[in-house]
Amino acid sequence: MSVDDAEWLAWRFQQDRAHLRAVAYRMLGSLSEADDAVQETWLRLSRSGADEVENLTGWLTTVTGRVCLDMLRSRTARREEPLDLHLPDPLVSSDAGTDPEQQALLADAVGLALQVILAELAPAERLAFVLHDMFAVPYDQIAAIVDRSPNAARLLASRARRRVQGAAAVPDADLAGQRKAVEAFFAASRTGDLGALVALLDPDVVVRADLGAAPAGASRQLRGAAAVAQQAVMFARLAPFVRPALVNGTAGAIVAPGGKATTIMAFTVRNSKITEIDILADPTRLRQLDRYLPHSR
Repeated sequence: MSVDDAEWLAWRFQQDRAHLRAVAYRMLGSLSEADDAVQETWLRLSRSGADEVENLTGWLTTVTGRVCLDMLRSRTARREEPLDLHLPDPLVSSDAGTDPEQQALLADAVGLALQVILAELAPAERLAFVLHDMFAVPYDQIAAIVDRSPNAARLLASRARRRVQGAAAVPDADLAGQRKAVEAFFAASRTGDLGALVALLDPDVVVRADLGAAPAGASRQLRGAAAVAQQAVMFARLAPFVRPALVNGTAGAIVAPGGKATTIMAFTVRNSKITEIDILADPTRLRQLDRYLPHSR
C-alpha cells in the first residue's frame, strides 16, 4: 500500500468513525470498550487495505459488529459482569453543544433503561437487534457475522425485539416535559415533600442503583412510589450539587460536589410520570468515565 493509499484509507475511516462508535456503544454499553472496538476495526482495515470492498461503510460496520460480538462472548465466558446490578455506561451531555462523535452517539439515542434490557440479551440476539433495528444492516450481513442463515438472523432479531418491546417503557417525546418532571422531583426532594414526590412518580416506579463494590451488597433495586419517595427525601442534602443533563438523550442529572461527579441519574418519564430512575454511583466507574462527561470536554 502506498503512502497516498494509506492516507486515503485513514481519511476514509475517519468519515465513518463516529458511526462505528455509535454501533459499538449500543452493542457493548461501555464507552471505553466501544473505543477499543473501533480501534480494532481500524487495525483490521489497515491490515487488509479493503481494496476490493465496494461498500466500505457496510464493511466497517460488519467488522465492528464482529469485534463487538467477540467481546460480548468473551465477557460472558469470563463472567466479567458482577452478579449484582451493573448499569451500562451512561451517555451524558449538556446543552452547551457536543462534538461530532458525541452527536452521532446522541442521534436516536437509546435510553439507559433500554440499554439495561439490551445487556440482558444473548450476544447474538443483541447483535442482530442492534444492527438490524437500529442501523438497518441487512439480515444477510448479520448472518455472516453470527455464522447462521439469514432466516436464523431474522429470528434472532425477532426474539430480541419481543423482549425489548415487552420490557422497555417508551419515554415521552417532549424533552421539556421530561425536564419539568425531573426538576419537580428534585424540588420536592429538597423540601421533603413526600406527597409531591408520590404524585410525580408512577405507582410502579423502579429505581436501579449501581453503587459498585463498596459498600458491599449496596447495589439494589427499589420499586413503588412510596418507597422511592422516602429514599429521595433521604438524599435531599445532595440537592445543591445537582446539575441538569441529558443522559442517553433523556432528562437526567449529574450530582457533582466540588465539580466532580459522584452520581449520574437517568429518568424515564412516561405520561408525565417518572417510571424509572437509573443511578450510577460507583466511584471507580465514575473516575473512569470522567473524561466522557461534559465538564471534562
